[in-house]
Amino acid sequence: MERAHILVLMQKILERGGRKTPVTENTELREISFRSLDFSELALRVEQEVGRELNFDAGRLRQIRTVADVLDFFLDAASERPPGPDLGS
Repeated sequence: MERAHILVLMQKILERGGRKTPVTENTELREISFRSLDFSELALRVEQEVGRELNFDAGRLRQIRTVADVLDFFLDAASERPPGPDLGS
């Protein structure tokens, strides 16, 4: 999954809600009224694109302030390998 594609998905969510677009990576989420429901919708779309459920770190979620933070968050979450069977036993 590419950064630009996540940004396009994010902008589609904003447009559908009648909110400001285009946005830049430096745009603060409060400026564009990007709320938790929007984040959840974006998460579902990213999960559909990568074909699996993503794991989220709650502590890191609280630190998200800008569009760049959202993009970084989803890129990191999409690149993590899902937990597999414990082969060490």
